[in-house]
Amino acid sequence: MKDNEPTLNSIEDYNTLKGEKKRIVWMVIVIGLMIGVVLVGAKYYYGDVNDTISVEESIGKVPVK
Repeated sequence: MKDNEPTLNSIEDYNTLKGEKKRIVWMVIVIGLMIGVVLVGAKYYYGDVNDTISVEESIGKVPVK
């Protein structure tokens, strides 16, 4: 049984990205990195969550209708 998923080698323009496609690929990479930087900065600024609700009871049996 052969997989029908494409491989990088079978994509015809894998090694020859030019023009608009190359610019879009770089924009996606840069935007992803910027989002990551914002999220890491927010975590650093706001710190860890310290208002968690502790649960002391365990669930013995879940009722099923």
